[in-house]
Amino acid sequence: HNAGYVNGIKKIHDGKYGDLVCLQAYWNGGGIWWRKGQEGWTEMQKQVNNWYHFVWLSGDNICEQHVHNIDVCNWAKNAHPVEANGMGGSEMRRKQAGGPTQLFDHHFVEFTYPDGTKMYSQCRHVSNVFNRVAEYAFGTKGNGGMTDKGDVADVGGVPFKFGDYDQEHFALVEAIRKGTPYNEGHVGATSSFTAVLGRMATYSGKLIKWDEAVEKGSDLAPGIENFTFESPAPVQPDEDGQYPIAQPGLYNPFA
Repeated sequence: HNAGYVNGIKKIHDGKYGDLVCLQAYWNGGGIWWRKGQEGWTEMQKQVNNWYHFVWLSGDNICEQHVHNIDVCNWAKNAHPVEANGMGGSEMRRKQAGGPTQLFDHHFVEFTYPDGTKMYSQCRHVSNVFNRVAEYAFGTKGNGGMTDKGDVADVGGVPFKFGDYDQEHFALVEAIRKGTPYNEGHVGATSSFTAVLGRMATYSGKLIKWDEAVEKGSDLAPGIENFTFESPAPVQPDEDGQYPIAQPGLYNPFA
């Protein structure tokens, strides 16, 4: 729904860079908010209010935020990775977050596509360091960014009239008005699970296969369909008020 990406990806698919051999995805930025909550709230209320800092709610920043860059790379490649390995940690998160958190503050993942093409993915939440939010493609004929200038007449028959967010809503409303099928769920699910695959790799430090992750991946919030604000939260603070953070080498991605 973004004209720059629509143009850029089309040119990549038309051979602008030749056969793709490598992709890079970045969302390296500063920190994120932290919400204390109110006196008398249940643990579940506190976690839902402060949702970014709980893996069962946000998925960590690789899933909540960096997924957008990962999605663009999958789009450029017209595929999803079959395996991932990576590393990450929480060097500064607890010092800079403002309170207890479960999240890593950096992830680096090497994703491998079915034909062996690599996507190198970086995301980070650390203050006062180098930042970059972008995607790059490298091919047999050249390399560069994923966006390009130019007008877009239509996408899938839907006229391109507005900016990103308005165009997204316009496409949905047009489909409703005309009674035509409109479902981007598969793309969203595939990109989301690519990010989950990356998190499983960084949390565990292991090589994670897509098919194995689909078959055996863990449920971070069992019984979520019946949760209320009085339900026990899926994770609980320790005696110091801290929440568990994944430890590579010890974390079991299939538990």
